[in-house]
Amino acid sequence: MTFGGINVLAIIVAALAGFGFGAVYYMTLSRPWMNASGWSAEEQAAKGKAGMGASKAPFIIAIVANLVMAWVLAGLIGHLGPGQTTIRNGLISAGFCWLGFVITTQSVNYAFGGRKSSLTVIDGGHWLGVLLIMGAVIGAFGS
Repeated sequence: MTFGGINVLAIIVAALAGFGFGAVYYMTLSRPWMNASGWSAEEQAAKGKAGMGASKAPFIIAIVANLVMAWVLAGLIGHLGPGQTTIRNGLISAGFCWLGFVITTQSVNYAFGGRKSSLTVIDGGHWLGVLLIMGAVIGAFGS
């Protein structure tokens, strides 16, 4: 199932795997993330009670963003040439994208926004995990 040389099924699976990783990651680090974000204990308790009844917009945005990210990563990996869509190249490409684009822009934005460095580490770790999972999935599907 390819379109323009890109495996559409690989993109969908990679995006869903990245989204799933994010769900587990932030459920595990919810308290440290809220503390790093500067949420008060009352705000944290209120957010916990709201739970999944909260707005669905962030979840929709996250899924769409993961699809776009997986599509772009697949395109970049595909530009390595025929037969180069491998797990190894997927991981290397994902790591370079994270280092060159994600953590750099995130660090600048968080620094100018006066955010805690622990928030940069938590959110940066999330995007590193997402990209590595996507790279591995796309590479596993091959060309």
